[in-house]
Amino acid sequence: MFASRWLQVPLYLGLIAAQIVYVWLFFEELMHLVALLWDPAALDATVERIHIAERSRETVVMIMVLTLIDVVMISNLLIMVIIGGYETFVSRLHLQDHPDQPEWLDHINANVLKVKLATAIVGISSIHLLKTFISAGTLSDKTLLWQSVIHVIFLLSALAIAYIDRLMSHGKAPSQPTSPPPSDH
Repeated sequence: MFASRWLQVPLYLGLIAAQIVYVWLFFEELMHLVALLWDPAALDATVERIHIAERSRETVVMIMVLTLIDVVMISNLLIMVIIGGYETFVSRLHLQDHPDQPEWLDHINANVLKVKLATAIVGISSIHLLKTFISAGTLSDKTLLWQSVIHVIFLLSALAIAYIDRLMSHGKAPSQPTSPPPSDH
């Protein structure tokens, strides 16, 4: 039964494949952004592709940069799930003293991973909401309302997960004494 944890390895490999897709999308979007520098037709094509009403180059660049940030944040989320999930649920990676070991991996567990994932989802949702507000002229009021409501639900969910984690961690005995040991003097 304990060995069944290895059945998760193909799932993590699939997430690595998804990471490759996001790297591809990042460079594809970056090429569209760079094309705006010297190709006048790229602005019109990009406006059509991203469905915004305003045709100013500054607004289009801002939305494209937000898209790049969004891709990076989702990619970071994938890394947290791949490394943190593998380390927590499958097997240790034995990265102690490795110069590239992520700082957060030292104290990762299922609860910490949930909080990190929830806050990452709120960050990703924030980027999407900002892009929505920038292109509000092309969206219905109903769409704006629902995207805002969904973002608030993500935010409240992340706060609830963090609060529950805090409650659970306060119920445990401290790992270090809170007061210094008595001295012999």
